[in-house]
Amino acid sequence: MDNMRLTLAVLTVLPLGLACGSETGGVSEARSASVASGMSGVHWKVDSVTVDGTTRRAPAGADVRITDDGTAEGSYGCNHFSAKADFTDHRVELTNARQTLMACDPRRMTFERALARTLTDRSLTVEAKGDALTLTTHDGDRIHLTKEKDAPLFGTKWTITALGADGSATSLPQKQKGSAYLTFEEKSGKVTGKLGCNHVTAKATVRNGHITLGAPSTTRIMCDTSLMHTERSLLRLFDRTVSYELDHRNLTLTSENGESAEAVAGR
Repeated sequence: MDNMRLTLAVLTVLPLGLACGSETGGVSEARSASVASGMSGVHWKVDSVTVDGTTRRAPAGADVRITDDGTAEGSYGCNHFSAKADFTDHRVELTNARQTLMACDPRRMTFERALARTLTDRSLTVEAKGDALTLTTHDGDRIHLTKEKDAPLFGTKWTITALGADGSATSLPQKQKGSAYLTFEEKSGKVTGKLGCNHVTAKATVRNGHITLGAPSTTRIMCDTSLMHTERSLLRLFDRTVSYELDHRNLTLTSENGESAEAVAGR
């Protein structure tokens, strides 16, 4: 699951006649418009970032989506961000970036800093080959990505990555990685999974952007304090109706009182 997702699209390879020699402003503008159009609405996972010759593998949980109005938004792996995307010929530049200030484990934060610096380091050359995409800075630093499909709500193992309240979220500790997950089953109308310590089963009715979760049935094992804290937080989402937001391979469940759980699709 150590992957991140980036929403970008494959560049159309230019005919040789356009790649060589001079070109008019109209051709350049048309090419930029084509790149901008192609880079909207396609999801990619970030495999790695190479900075100053050092390659770091990507952790799970981040994505970028470039919308039709030129807004880039997503996650660096821990914190969410938004930026303005500008296109020139075969290059893209992200400017005016803003991000949340959530703290995650040291490995995620180290990768996040490298990705954030590389993504916003002036304009990036876009090179596509099949389902692979490479973004390269003027200094030769690179972001490697692979195209990735959306995950369905049903049948996907949704691994909990963060818990929150009132619009803010805190990443689960590294030692709890993979310990809490949920799977929604369309045919049986149930949700099954693990809450960090104990396994859980409950009815789950999905309708109009909401999920009505029934009373949970759980095993009765005692674990360490941090796992039990995660479990109690997740249990508060049951026996009520929660809203859900499905964004590519990210799922967010939010109760009426503002408590939330963020999850990423397993691979």
